[in-house]
Amino acid sequence: METAIHNHVEILAKLKANLESCILGKNEEIELLLTAMLAGGHVLLEDVPGTGKTVLIKALARSIDGQFRRIQCNPDLLPSDITGVSIYHPKEEKFLFRSGPIMTNILLVDEINRATTKTQSALLEAMEERHITVDGDLHELPAPFLMLATQNPIDFEGTYTLPEAQLDRFMIKLSLGYPNEAAEKQMIVAQSKAHPMETLEPVLNTAQVLDIQEKVRSVHMDDAVAEYLVALTRKTREHKAVFLGASPRATLSLVQASKAYAFLNNRSYVIPDDIKYVTPFVIGHRMILHSEARMEGLTMNAVLASIFEQVRVPVRLEK
Repeated sequence: METAIHNHVEILAKLKANLESCILGKNEEIELLLTAMLAGGHVLLEDVPGTGKTVLIKALARSIDGQFRRIQCNPDLLPSDITGVSIYHPKEEKFLFRSGPIMTNILLVDEINRATTKTQSALLEAMEERHITVDGDLHELPAPFLMLATQNPIDFEGTYTLPEAQLDRFMIKLSLGYPNEAAEKQMIVAQSKAHPMETLEPVLNTAQVLDIQEKVRSVHMDDAVAEYLVALTRKTREHKAVFLGASPRATLSLVQASKAYAFLNNRSYVIPDDIKYVTPFVIGHRMILHSEARMEGLTMNAVLASIFEQVRVPVRLEK
């Protein structure tokens, strides 16, 4: 396993460098995006317009040489506009399936919360089971399949709230935020003649992505570390400030994200710090606080911090 990790260190470093050339000063966010990709999970990017969400996703698609498609959400978008439709072919005297944009490796769902909840629900089956059903027929999605959705903050005009069932299917939720002053100045210089995206070259292919995802699943998690992870997710269901805690799906997502983060850091095993680092991004958007807690000014990060304090961290005893 150690050999497998070392074999991929250089290629993952090139992939990260590719993304960092397009989005300056966002190293942590890029690492989290790659964590989700290696874990086979989907990502929700929430931020105000113009912070580089779409550019980052396009850069990832180009870097892995995968098929890329985009859905621009609006209230008029229909579920069939996403999944595709069956059309009757007179010559062949049968219905033929015409696939929608969801049949791709990297799917950008832009401004997902501008689509109606009915349209958003068309994505649920694909996100969880990697296939879609149209007119009773099942259609497998290409592998790998990674959905990256962007959304505007909920208080923006013309937005809908994402259903809890859909939020639970996103492995990681993150925000890019504005660049710092140095990065913004560097951005002006870097894009004075051309955007770095125009010269971006693939550094791996989809077959290699699938191979790395398989290696990530083999990353070791000690029983004591697994117990620590489960204790954290169960505490979210017991905390007095929490109305809805982490689901069992969230527990599984946290396992895979922790393994992927360990792999990115050149380790063949998960340590508690891996779990603590990815937990806010994996668990935070799945939890709902009681209205009383929100009115008191309690934040999700504060709740998670108190949960971390309550759960004992496993310690490795030297022999």
